[in-house]
Amino acid sequence: MRDFVCPNCGQQLAFENSVCLSCSSPLGFSLRERALVVIGDPPGAAAVDPVGGVVDGDRFRLCDNLHVAQCNWLVSDEYGAPGPKLCVSCALTRTRPNDADTAGLAAFAEAEAAKRRLIFELAELGLPIVGRDADPHGLAFDLLSSRTADVLTGHVDGVVTLDLAEANDPHREQLRIEMAEPYRTLLGHFRHEIGHYYFPVLVTGADALARFRELFGDPDADYQAALDRHYSQGAPAGWDNDYVSSYATMHAAEDWAETFAHYLHIRDTLDTAAAFGFAPAGATLDRPQVGRAGFDKIIELWLPLAWALNMVNRSMGHDDLYPFVLPDRVLEKMRFVHDLCTDASTSAAAVKATA
Repeated sequence: MRDFVCPNCGQQLAFENSVCLSCSSPLGFSLRERALVVIGDPPGAAAVDPVGGVVDGDRFRLCDNLHVAQCNWLVSDEYGAPGPKLCVSCALTRTRPNDADTAGLAAFAEAEAAKRRLIFELAELGLPIVGRDADPHGLAFDLLSSRTADVLTGHVDGVVTLDLAEANDPHREQLRIEMAEPYRTLLGHFRHEIGHYYFPVLVTGADALARFRELFGDPDADYQAALDRHYSQGAPAGWDNDYVSSYATMHAAEDWAETFAHYLHIRDTLDTAAAFGFAPAGATLDRPQVGRAGFDKIIELWLPLAWALNMVNRSMGHDDLYPFVLPDRVLEKMRFVHDLCTDASTSAAAVKATA
């Protein structure tokens, strides 16, 4: 995550700010500019003033989910077209709690905040984000609570479902303990489930599929049988030599999703560390680390940072921030994810350049 400042007065800002607490300028996040910009009325016809960091208030405004989801992302209000105006992130949400469900809406706002961080990172990595309005198998989110309906967090054919009960700290912590997990967050859920979505998007072609099978196993193996086996027998002995988590041992699809999620954890944390000066500038997401040496550099930067952050957490009386070990086999799997993400980003950039 980048370090944001108010374009008007230079006040340091959080990613979630919709107003500057120093100069009171109205702010909105522009995914295209990768910046928080002032919503104003600049001279001239330009939609965005890249020097002044200002967008035309007659052409842009905040997402309609400003209040219900605390969304501070910009939408185009050009020509006064009728209908709801949702930002790139909010438009991907297909289902949410109804307006009478006050508890569900509070959890929904927390989930959308985590989802915006996910979408921003995916955009920074150059990964394709295609909604269902453009592709019947495109990305969509159903955000509903198991407290009012039968909801199971997961992914099916492009639809990521998140149980909003996970926004309740005691509920989430109880599940974490019951499932013997060292880590459980809303953002972590999103990163895991988006990994499932990107499997058919990124693992294409005979060579990629063959490499996947070599590293992760058979993606077509009986999932229900694997699920039953995992919850009846648990992870096999010595699992931590080959997997990033015990859950990853269940099935090749879960191993992929867990590895993908950890790749996103690492890249975003490094990016944030670099933005605030405690990691080298080369760790940022806008400076791609390509090739075998590129991935090696990412891990070279990550390991001492993770160790230091864990020690800081312990000094504050907390558990480790990153309570995971990355053995060689896991790093090879993560390298595969890195290579596929890099290839997808390069291909997308090439298409955009010729469009």
